[in-house]
Formats: sequence, C-alpha cells, structure tokens
Amino acid sequence: MKNVIDPFISLSYWPSAGGFGSNTNILETNIINPSLVLSVLIYFGKGVCASCILSNLLDNRKQKILNTIRNSEELCKGAIDQLEKARARLREVEMIAGEIRVNGDSQIEREKEDLINAASENLEQLEDPKNETVYSEQQRAIDQIRQQVSRQALRRAIGTLNSRLNTELHLRTIDHNIGLLRTMMNTSD
Repeated sequence: MKNVIDPFISLSYWPSAGGFGSNTNILETNIINPSLVLSVLIYFGKGVCASCILSNLLDNRKQKILNTIRNSEELCKGAIDQLEKARARLREVEMIAGEIRVNGDSQIEREKEDLINAASENLEQLEDPKNETVYSEQQRAIDQIRQQVSRQALRRAIGTLNSRLNTELHLRTIDHNIGLLRTMMNTSD
C-alpha cells in the first residue's frame, strides 16, 4: 500500500505553481504559433473530419461492393443464358441424333431387305438355268434309257422269234400279212 500512497506524498513536497490564471501578454503566451497551426489545419483540412473520412470510406467501400454484386449478377445472368442456350442446343442435337439413329436403323433394315431380295432374285436366276440344265439332263437320260430298253426289247424279240420261228411259221406270217395288205388295198379303192 505504501507504493500507492507515495506519489501523493511526493506532491506535498512540490511547491505550488500559483494556480490557474489567464496571461494576456501575447508575447509571453505565444498565441501566434497555435493560431498559425490552427489556420493551416482549417485551410487544408476543410471538409475533413474523422466521421466524414470514415463515412466517405464506408460509402466508397459500399459502392465497390454493390458494383461487384451487380457485375456478379450480370455475369450470372449471362452464364444462365449461355447455359439455357447450351441446353437448347443439346436438346436439338439429341433430337437430330435420335432421328439419325432411327433413320439409320430403318436404312439398315431397308438395305438388309434389299440385299436379301437381291440374293433371292440371284438365287432364283441361278435356279432357273440349273433347273433347266437338270431337266434337260433328265430328259436326255430318259431318252437314252428308252433307247436302251427299246434295243434290248428288240434283241429279245428277235432272239425269241429266231428261236421259235421256223420256216413254216414264217411262211404263214408272211401270208397273213399279205392278206391284210390286200384287204387294206381293196377297202381303200
């Protein structure tokens, strides 16, 4: 506690300055210096006060923030417009791609059917000559077989006739045939 009281005790040792009062002597008070400083401050500091400076700084900052917000909103609107345009373009491209896909599928089906039809026609065209060739070969084979059967039948008949035919039977057959020829001749006259 002694430390707290010491400064007050030391004041008691100081001689008194004689109190407060006004000194009207201009040279002693040196009023020129403070007035000069005050006039310079007033001249250069017109409109400058702490609250004015602070409010100007806050207004400037507020304007910058508002301008930044407006620019951001404009950029956002532009980006939204571009996004909508891109989405519209994407929808158009998807529709075109769908049409191309459908047309491509139908075109593939048509070409597939055309190829199948062309192959069928080619096959039919190849079948006709083949069938004609097969038919002509069959006819030729049938004709050859007929000729062979006829020859064999004639050989057998001749062999049978030769083995059974004697001169007497031969003469009777000739007489019979001559009689038939005469009858035919008489009827035709």
